[in-house]
Amino acid sequence: MRSADLADWIRHAAELVTADAGRLSRLDADIGDGDHGHNLDRGFRAAVGALPGGDVPPGKVLIAAGRAIVSKTGGASGPLYGTALRRAGKALGDAGEVDAAALGAALRAALDGVRELGKAERGDKTMVDALGPAADAYDAALADGSDLAGCVRAAAEAAAKGAEETVPMQARKGRASYLGARSVGHLDPGAASTALILGALADVTGEG
Repeated sequence: MRSADLADWIRHAAELVTADAGRLSRLDADIGDGDHGHNLDRGFRAAVGALPGGDVPPGKVLIAAGRAIVSKTGGASGPLYGTALRRAGKALGDAGEVDAAALGAALRAALDGVRELGKAERGDKTMVDALGPAADAYDAALADGSDLAGCVRAAAEAAAKGAEETVPMQARKGRASYLGARSVGHLDPGAASTALILGALADVTGEG
């Protein structure tokens, strides 16, 4: 993957978030503030506008997108998604091309950043419940000899499954945790949007 491929991912993710903003906000209305989808839509639109031109390292694309999301996304989503992208970008460094191992390391760095900032672990009913399984599935696919596209597809599928598995969980972090047992039975919006964004990456990498 080169910088253009990661820019295509951000653009495609923005398109999917825009299309799904209403659903994501409705999910958030069940257990949060009700603005997750619209906030994330604003942030990813800003990320698209901030994408650098020219022949820059792929990592710089993600760092620029992350900074824009932090500056334009309200609530907890901005810092969390912005941190994920910036950590991933820093993990890629100044390399001109990203191979499967490097992308896996970047995904793991994104997960670590989110966990550190949000103080969340698997089972807390947050985006970590999608991002954690995604990183694990990516690493497993890589160890099995899959190429980059195969690893990303495995990660996206695991993220979607992980998101669905938040439904029976009781939230232990964020505003949803205030609801206690009433948070059970609802899909976590952050996990849902994480699955959507990783699905966008699978779409882009699978095109080749």
